[in-house]
Amino acid sequence: MKNILVINAHEYHDTAKGQLNRTLTERMVDKLSPFYNLKKTIVQNGYEIKEEQEKFLWADVIIFQTPIYWFSYPAAFKKYIDSVYEHGVFYKSADTYGTGGLLKGKKYMLSVTWAAHEKVFTSPLDEPFFEGKKLDDVLIAMHKPHQFIGLKPLKTLSNHSVAQPDMGKILYHTDRHLEEIFSVS
Repeated sequence: MKNILVINAHEYHDTAKGQLNRTLTERMVDKLSPFYNLKKTIVQNGYEIKEEQEKFLWADVIIFQTPIYWFSYPAAFKKYIDSVYEHGVFYKSADTYGTGGLLKGKKYMLSVTWAAHEKVFTSPLDEPFFEGKKLDDVLIAMHKPHQFIGLKPLKTLSNHSVAQPDMGKILYHTDRHLEEIFSVS
């Protein structure tokens, strides 16, 4: 893998201005650009559908930097997916549902930010809301579209308690994750 597309999927709200997702997007670009060719999309700034499709076709890995809004993507990024993931470009009809992805051989990584504390995924007896489900099980609606178009997942990066973020801890965690997945330091 040598080409990486980083997508900042944040959508601005008065209570979620996007500083953390912007910081994490820039951190990824800074850490990975000495080793990989990078392109970036900031969904909130607008995009051209054909240009975005070309970026996906160019990329070996797509990183989705996104906050979790109601256990999924922000609405603006869902609209992006609906517009960019075009039949005949990203997928085709197949005899077996979900096997017509045209981006086979490429990978993706979810990098998510949550208001939820990390312990809700690690202490199911103390925090029953997720009923003992693991992080990626909760994110199934975010994983399945990428599987449908043929992408394979890399380990998810998840940063928690972002309403009052410990930036030192978040950046350290992000750096370690990038080092592990992309062999950079």
